Amino acid sequence: MYLPTHFAQPDVAELHRLMQEFPLASLVTHGPQGLDANPLPFEFDADVGPHGTLIAHVARANPLWKEISNEAEVLVIFRGGDAYISPNWYPSKHEDHRSVPTWNYRLVHVHGRIRIRDDEKFVRRVVARLTRNHEGRTPDNTPWKMGDSAPEYIDARLAEIVGIEVTVERMVGKWKVSQNRSARDRDNVVQELQKRGEHTISEAMRAVKS
Repeated sequence: MYLPTHFAQPDVAELHRLMQEFPLASLVTHGPQGLDANPLPFEFDADVGPHGTLIAHVARANPLWKEISNEAEVLVIFRGGDAYISPNWYPSKHEDHRSVPTWNYRLVHVHGRIRIRDDEKFVRRVVARLTRNHEGRTPDNTPWKMGDSAPEYIDARLAEIVGIEVTVERMVGKWKVSQNRSARDRDNVVQELQKRGEHTISEAMRAVKS
C-alpha cells in the first residue's frame, strides 16, 4: 500500500480499535484460480500470538477453505469509513484556486498466515464470540443468544461452516484524513461532511486533529 509518512497511523492501539469497531473485512487470498477476496466478519484477539490473531468462519460451500493451504500468506483489509472531499470545501481554494478533489478514508492492512480450522469446538467459539459482541451492541434489552435456538438446530448450522484463523505478522495503518491541509481547510471539511451525514470519517478527522 502506498503510504506517505503524513498518512501513516503507527499507533497499534488505534489499529486494534478500528478492527474491532469495523469487523467486516476483506480476506484476500491467492489460490488455484488466482486472487480472491471474501468479505468476512472477524474477531481480533490481541493476546494470542506475537501480534494477535484474527478468527472467522466461512460457509462450507465456499471453496476457499479447500483451496488455500495452511500457513499461506493472506491479507485482511479493514475499512473505517470513507468519503469524497470536494475542493470547494476548502476556504483556501477560493483564494488561490490550487485544489483538486480527493477521498478521505481509514484502512488497516493485516498481513498474516492462515490456518483452516474444521473443528466444531473452534467454530462454536467463533460464532459465540461474534454473537456476544454484536448482540451486545444492539439497544435490545433481550439480545439473542445461541441458547435461544434448539440445540439440534444450532448443531446443524455449525456443521455448515468452517473456521479460519489468521496469525498476524504485521499491520499497516493509513489514516488519510486531510492531515496535509491547513486547520482552516480541515475544519470546513469536517463541517461539510457533518452536513452530509458522514459522521464516521468526520469524527476521525476531529480525533486526529486534536
